[in-house]
Amino acid sequence: MVNVSLVLYHPDEQQVSSLVDTLLQAKRVRKVFLIDNSPISSENLAKLKGKVKYIWNKGKNLGYGAAHNIAIRESVYWKTAFHLVMNADIEVKAEDIDILHDFIAKQPAIGSLMPKVVYPSGETQYLCKLLPTPLDVFGRRFLPQWLIRRRNERYELRDSGYNKLMNVPYLSGCFMFLRTEAVLKARLFDERYFMYPEDVDLTRTIHRDYLTVFFPDVTIVHHHAKESYKNKRLLWIHIINMCRYFNKWGWIFDRERRLFNQLTLADLHKNTQKMPKI
Repeated sequence: MVNVSLVLYHPDEQQVSSLVDTLLQAKRVRKVFLIDNSPISSENLAKLKGKVKYIWNKGKNLGYGAAHNIAIRESVYWKTAFHLVMNADIEVKAEDIDILHDFIAKQPAIGSLMPKVVYPSGETQYLCKLLPTPLDVFGRRFLPQWLIRRRNERYELRDSGYNKLMNVPYLSGCFMFLRTEAVLKARLFDERYFMYPEDVDLTRTIHRDYLTVFFPDVTIVHHHAKESYKNKRLLWIHIINMCRYFNKWGWIFDRERRLFNQLTLADLHKNTQKMPKI
């Protein structure tokens, strides 16, 4: 079974309710956690019953990873085998949740699984990445696109075609189908990040002991707003937290980054649909 957590901040109640209804139709979903970081609680979402648990953090915005950790700890406590971390702006079919569950359940080497993610237009979102260098992160924001284009395509593994199984060290936090024991071994999300790099931090930590896999047989829709590209406050938060990430793992010298990236690229060049080896 799988528990699901959504972290909310000034949520669109209709959107969240619709997503919860879909999730509860999945046969493998045990419980849905709504973790609300908003200043004011949502009376309508708090009234949802059954397999839904609404948690308001009393007006404290704990950040993305810290809020999800509240629900992940419940999965650990109740020994729920899997935990799905996802954004509220995702469209997914109930049967696809079950497909993802059954696939990872049969593959004990997999610690994290992400499906193919597209925009509402159907265009692919390139969310499978190498572990970032400072140039990858800051260059794509502040350098001319013509100068950084080829490096960015390599960073986002675009040459893979996004049409086969891939063992990738950085999978987006918008939809992380996690093996609970793998997350526990990784010590959950690092709560020093308020938001943004917590997904790369967690994926690379899980990647040390498990496969972290892109699964293209399931496609979901993500209404990705890229808010930090529009909001100066969020951009500053992004910069601060990326600095924390590089302070932790290394700005220039990061042997694990180099090793994981080399192995990922070598594996992709084999051009195989088979399960990658750990």
